[in-house]
Amino acid sequence: MDVTVIGAIISVVAAISGIVLGWSARSRTVQQDTAAEAGQGAYLRADMDYIKRGVDDVRLEQRAQGQRFDTLAERVTRVEESAKQAHHRLNRLDGERE
Repeated sequence: MDVTVIGAIISVVAAISGIVLGWSARSRTVQQDTAAEAGQGAYLRADMDYIKRGVDDVRLEQRAQGQRFDTLAERVTRVEESAKQAHHRLNRLDGERE
């Protein structure tokens, strides 16, 4: 065989092997990217669930705080009424002394 034919065959084999290796590397990269995206998606879902639980906890605490506020408002109203009655009694006692 002639040197040029052997050189041409080697060139064709090198080109085909380069295409095969490039294609396999691309396929592997695509699979790795897909796996990384899936992992990142799972991580984001986990973070989202954590945030949702935190928001739910804040809502529950806010409701409890609102109930405590309502209870306190009722107590303040009763104390104000009691103070008003005490002032009336004191005024009446002052009026009886004079």
